[in-house]
Amino acid sequence: MTSRRTFLQTTLSLASASVLGFSVPKANPRLAFSTLGCPKWPLPQIIKTARTEGYEAIEIRGIEGELFLPKCPALSTPTRIAETRAQFEDNKLKVCNLGASTALHFMDSTKRRKNLDEARQFIDLAQQLACPYVRVFPNDLPKDQDREQTINLISDGLLELARHAKDANVTVLLESHGEVIWKDVLLRIMKQAEHPNVGLIWDIFNMWSVTKEPPTEVYQTLKKYIRHAHIKDGRMVNGKPQYTFVGQGEAPLREAIDALKKGGYSGYYSLEWEKMWHPELPEPELAFADYPKAIQKYF
Repeated sequence: MTSRRTFLQTTLSLASASVLGFSVPKANPRLAFSTLGCPKWPLPQIIKTARTEGYEAIEIRGIEGELFLPKCPALSTPTRIAETRAQFEDNKLKVCNLGASTALHFMDSTKRRKNLDEARQFIDLAQQLACPYVRVFPNDLPKDQDREQTINLISDGLLELARHAKDANVTVLLESHGEVIWKDVLLRIMKQAEHPNVGLIWDIFNMWSVTKEPPTEVYQTLKKYIRHAHIKDGRMVNGKPQYTFVGQGEAPLREAIDALKKGGYSGYYSLEWEKMWHPELPEPELAFADYPKAIQKYF
């Protein structure tokens, strides 16, 4: 138990530091960025930037424009994969997530099999890279499909992938994305897909920009499942997002990050700079340098 004397000494020390103009150390969030933000960069440039700018990890969505990661030269054979893993380890970086394009809503058996097979290949690759997560999409609630059946398809797909991921020591993360961004729909899917190797990526802006659900409520509803957070900021203009550097838009990031902190979240705060889909955005070297400084004000 902390003694009264120790408590007073600590309090006086902090007060003295404030008076003398010294800053009290802040918590350091675990930072990552997605390679969605640098679609033209080769892997060495990605790694060098992450190391220089103080990131802990990289989320691989694609490399040099190739989104199907097993086709990327650096990830195409067991030898190349081992060399790439060593590059990350030598630079004291982790691969925190592999972003598959897998969508689980398809009822068509051929499309469904193709998407599940892709996810399994990403899971096997994640195992070889010592990467804990593989991201998949829900992704849609098509009007020509029964809504209940679609929700069940998404949940069943997660469970099928989880059984494969369990042996690989990988967790499959469903991202709040596409049409599946309402907290109650996501909760239902996650409950139906309850499994140690299933979790959720909370894309704060993706959800809020459409649903306007308060982040505190979203977090309280889904906190049990959240393993990873995508951070971006922007404004809605004529119903479409216009992305900005973090802290310069309208996204309720402070409320969301406060909820994560209070809830004991220990995962990554991963910048998702959507340069791949929005080439008009500022260059990645600017965004990746800005983010570590911009995010600190929330901590």
